[in-house]
Amino acid sequence: MEIKIKSKLIFKVLQVLSWVIFTALCIEAGGMLVNMVTILCIHAHGVRNFWDGADYLARVYKLDQGYFLVISTVVIIVAVLKAIIFYLIIKVFTQKKISITQPFGIELRHFISKEAFLALGIGLFTYSGNKYIISLGAHGIETPNLQSLNLGGADVWFFMSIILFVIVQLVNSGIEIQAENDLTI
Repeated sequence: MEIKIKSKLIFKVLQVLSWVIFTALCIEAGGMLVNMVTILCIHAHGVRNFWDGADYLARVYKLDQGYFLVISTVVIIVAVLKAIIFYLIIKVFTQKKISITQPFGIELRHFISKEAFLALGIGLFTYSGNKYIISLGAHGIETPNLQSLNLGGADVWFFMSIILFVIVQLVNSGIEIQAENDLTI
């Protein structure tokens, strides 16, 4: 028995998954932002409810609010950039500017370029956050598990951005070949 999955079904499943992930990332980024503002402006004792790295952040907040602000800002920026990546994916699904019959187009090149730069940005902020937390550890402040702060995997984001930049160059070649074929017909 052979199971055939049509591309329309795959696109629908990917679209639903993209919406679910986008919603979760928006909730995560928004929750972190609201908690950070609440802690800094209204109720400093709420730091323990911040997120998985709450104990670490409670100690950092008690030590220095500046350190707390820097770490929180980097974590929020990473979460927002991840949400933007999935927003762009959803936008591709809903606007339907990328054609399946002629896939090599300027819209595809712009989409992949944006995704590559966002992945590079996430990699840079994650790497910077890692180095900042490690430098705090050199000053005697205990360092947490970086995964609990969502600051792990900078190398994966760099790797992903490089792959996407290579794909952009392949799409550029495809656009040139497609344009030559259109001219010869």
